[in-house]
Amino acid sequence: MVGASIEVADILRVAGPAFRASRAGHLSLAELKVMSAIETCRTAALGGHLRIAYNSCRNRHCPRCQGAAARDWLAEREGDLLPVGYFHVVFTLPAEIGTVAFGNKRAVYDLLFRASVETMTRIAADPKHLGARIGLTAVLHTWGSAMTHHPHVHMIVPGGGLSPDRTSWISSRHAFLLPVRVLGALFRRIFLEGLAALYRSGKLAFHGALAHLADPRAFARHLAPVRRKRWVVYAKPPFAGPEAVLAYLSRYTHRVAISSRRITDFDGKHVAFRVKDYRQHGAARHRTLTLEAGEFIRPFLLHVLPRGFHRIRHYGFLTGPNRKAGLDRIRSLLGGPTAPEPATAAPDTPEPPDICPPCPCCGGAMRVVATLLRWRQPRGPPPRPPPNRARSP
Repeated sequence: MVGASIEVADILRVAGPAFRASRAGHLSLAELKVMSAIETCRTAALGGHLRIAYNSCRNRHCPRCQGAAARDWLAEREGDLLPVGYFHVVFTLPAEIGTVAFGNKRAVYDLLFRASVETMTRIAADPKHLGARIGLTAVLHTWGSAMTHHPHVHMIVPGGGLSPDRTSWISSRHAFLLPVRVLGALFRRIFLEGLAALYRSGKLAFHGALAHLADPRAFARHLAPVRRKRWVVYAKPPFAGPEAVLAYLSRYTHRVAISSRRITDFDGKHVAFRVKDYRQHGAARHRTLTLEAGEFIRPFLLHVLPRGFHRIRHYGFLTGPNRKAGLDRIRSLLGGPTAPEPATAAPDTPEPPDICPPCPCCGGAMRVVATLLRWRQPRGPPPRPPPNRARSP
């Protein structure tokens, strides 16, 4: 199986049963549900409709389903854009913290959001820097190019904020938002304080190779190197207009650990896919990595998020019940028009008829003649047939 038609679902359908059998008892329910959802996505198992277009699983870890979800999300957020420059800021956890995060995803990922956002808002509110209340959109990514565990948060930040009395807009410099060294130092302090609080309250669990970290002295020794090293906060140059912001968001907000476009070959036992090594430059940066199918599935499942965990979050003036009114006020302070109201139909306007598309073969009109029912997971083993009892003479 060679070419761009290979998808993650193909690999899971072929190698998934053996992978589940070899790791029986070691896969979480969330990971098993993600595998099952992706395997059955757009197949007869989920049911379908005319022209046999099978329904989507809509799982947020499925590469197939994120394109439509991203388009819907962008349509909703387009009205939030302001006529200002936007910056891209990235907060990354050191590798030593990443090992702790893997076994404590919900607690540590949530702390990553809180620490990075508090860092941005505190430095931005400082009169020595910007002296304003900012807004931002944060997106959690947990992977590197080779699907390694690499937790980091991408932020989209408007270039400026509201004054403390909220009566004026304070703009940042054209190509500079906040000093990254100051951000990195404060981020390290806030995060480590929060991590220590989680440890003292017993909200961190350690298993397997990390079981020794349950000892406070071992945990302190594990964190000692990261207290001394510099935590890197990366800030990209501002985007070239609102259209570039939307293009960026469409690539990042609903991205999963690997897209099917990067898979180049699958022979039933081995998977080849393209990776990018950011430590290299030139032609050496791009290469092809080949893994045994089970070793491809294992890192893919590393990035399954806890149920109900929000990986896209909004802060500052981009959130709250009065968000729309606040954004309109900011636009008026900037001298721009307010966002247009979405068009709504009159109450007595009849809904348009549900017209099927023309037949792709003859061009004639089509009508629904049957609906395929969704396959359902059995809730228990099938009932046993009653034993055959010989009749007495």
